[in-house]
Amino acid sequence: MKIQIPDQRLTEKINHKIDLKTKPLGALGQLEELALKIALILQTDSPKLNAPHIFVFAADHGIANAGVSAYPQEVTYQMVYNFLGGGAAINVFTKQNRINLQVVDAGVAHDFQENDQLIHQKVAMGTQRFDQQAAMSESQLIQCLDLGTKVVGQAAEKGCNIIGFGEMGIGNTSSASMLMSYICQIPIADCVGRGTGVSDEQFLNKIKVLQQAKDRIGDLADPRKILLECGGFEIAQMVGAMMEAASKGIIIMVDGFIATSAFLAASALDENIKHYALFAHQSDEAGHGRMLEFLDAKPILKMNLRLGEGTGCALAYPIVENAVAFLNEMASFESAGVSNKD
Repeated sequence: MKIQIPDQRLTEKINHKIDLKTKPLGALGQLEELALKIALILQTDSPKLNAPHIFVFAADHGIANAGVSAYPQEVTYQMVYNFLGGGAAINVFTKQNRINLQVVDAGVAHDFQENDQLIHQKVAMGTQRFDQQAAMSESQLIQCLDLGTKVVGQAAEKGCNIIGFGEMGIGNTSSASMLMSYICQIPIADCVGRGTGVSDEQFLNKIKVLQQAKDRIGDLADPRKILLECGGFEIAQMVGAMMEAASKGIIIMVDGFIATSAFLAASALDENIKHYALFAHQSDEAGHGRMLEFLDAKPILKMNLRLGEGTGCALAYPIVENAVAFLNEMASFESAGVSNKD
């Protein structure tokens, strides 16, 4: 799929509309930047957010068996049940902000029954240990990318024009660290964080395991090959979904460290995707700030979050709504009868 840069000819018109609102120039700061970007993505100076969705992509990782996480692998499927039961943070925040929530089983090591909130897209029962062999096969990677596009297509059919991306998967900060190291060209030790809260001993082991994986894999530049070698099924499906969203002119909301690693891979495949992305927050996970710097991205929130699940997207969504609201509803100096600067 080819991602087109949004037509920039509306920029002057939108900026003019923003500047004539009853406020000093630039007084709404980053909210003005958000309003402009949203309007350009949706190609109108009177944008409307329709049927907002957040997808939580879930999968297991073979690398979890190398002692890189503080939690056992079964927490992945247990948390999926928590999502489906409405008990997780993402459930609370999406309900509060009237956002449609669906969970995608991209490769959880568990068989789930049918559920209206669960999209069954399991590629396998988790990836392989990428310190020993490639995380997935080429055919599995292709399948992931294709399945990601399918999810977005279904949302688009419902009129959705803004999608938030979250994830769940024990061990997935290890995959995200590897993607960051390869794509940003940063040593792995500078990319690794404590994820779900590993001990000092586990943290040192995590760095050791991931460095061994890099030594096994060697130098890589091709984002597809990087995903194949050390990605996760949920990360790869997010890549396909993000690219499909951008190709359809849908606003992408990127959550934290893992979701941003998927966006790194997507932007390495097609840099035009950057024109469609809003970055919900800067995670407290070590390395996320450097990811955002690499992407020249300005996060909406910075609240020391490190939960995942798409929670940052849900929390930032009301600010996105307010950016649209002021653009559409705030009076201009002329309409309000207020004198402007000479």
